[in-house]
Amino acid sequence: MKLNELKNDWINEFSQPLMIAGPCSAESETQMLETAKRIRETNAQVPIFRAGIWKPRTKPNGFEGVGVIGLNWLKKVKEEYGFKTATEVANAHHVFAALEADVDILWIGARSTVNPFTVQEIAMALKGTDKIVLVKNPVNPDLALWVGALERLVGQDIKKLGAIHRGFSTYQKTKYRNNPNWQIALDFKSQFPNIPMLIDPSHICGNRTGLADITQEALNVGYQGAIIETHCNPDEAWSDAAQQITPEVLAELIGNLKVRNTGLAGFDGEMGRHRTLISDLDFQLIELLSQRMKISEKIGKLKKENDIAIFQPERWKVIKEYSTQKAIETGMSQEFIEKVFKAIHEESIEVQNNIMIDR
Repeated sequence: MKLNELKNDWINEFSQPLMIAGPCSAESETQMLETAKRIRETNAQVPIFRAGIWKPRTKPNGFEGVGVIGLNWLKKVKEEYGFKTATEVANAHHVFAALEADVDILWIGARSTVNPFTVQEIAMALKGTDKIVLVKNPVNPDLALWVGALERLVGQDIKKLGAIHRGFSTYQKTKYRNNPNWQIALDFKSQFPNIPMLIDPSHICGNRTGLADITQEALNVGYQGAIIETHCNPDEAWSDAAQQITPEVLAELIGNLKVRNTGLAGFDGEMGRHRTLISDLDFQLIELLSQRMKISEKIGKLKKENDIAIFQPERWKVIKEYSTQKAIETGMSQEFIEKVFKAIHEESIEVQNNIMIDR
């Protein structure tokens, strides 16, 4: 069976949108049970409780999870509060331990998705399972790796699959911990509309600001749910404290979400998809312009140190020629492109002038 042939009816077993919540990391039995209890007491529609048992970290000597003991705490959450449970697996050992503990949903993290050997090991350990398996996008923006990971699972006769969009790493500093790069996720969704797609706003934002907006944006373009890190005492969390929220804040976030029923095939859904892509591109434009102006500042300092005039006619001539060339190559209006470059050049001169006069 091929990836695009899967029915994935499992998503219909849950209320829509499907919400998965719980702490980034299992820390103690008390922490797990208190978080689960408070989520349940809010009456929020959260059928699945998540917690990281093993935590792959970028550098050694950090907290890498409590290990298998945390699976017993997940069991207690299920027994006492009726949640289905979910955790990340990164190798065959994790898979066997999670299956033995009857964890309901397993997910493959971004660091694992990027490595086909790791995914193959996990897939073989899961061979023929009827558990739900979710795959996060790889750390780097590579659609083929993401698709390939799911295809490896299908190759091991795993049929209950879903994808998690958690954003992509970048060396540039932006307001996001991981840039959404919606185009890649929506390309995945367009190619495989049968694979349920969830958003992970916690890892995209990297902090509590913007969680609701990112989640709503995902629902607007047809995502079926979200996985949101939730902790009984976020500020004291052992990992990713800044991006976790309390159960009460989670309930408020969920209560304010609006579900779009038209889907991508409808006018509203298609319009929402295009607007999301435009917003993503606008964000990238602003970030690039910010970087450009920072370079202009450095040039301004060099000019000041060497008593060189700010405006260089030959440089503006080069910019005009370049803008004309790019307009022709892209089929865009030469007048429009020249206006854009002129505005950028004028702002660059203003930035450098402020440096010259020490504003």
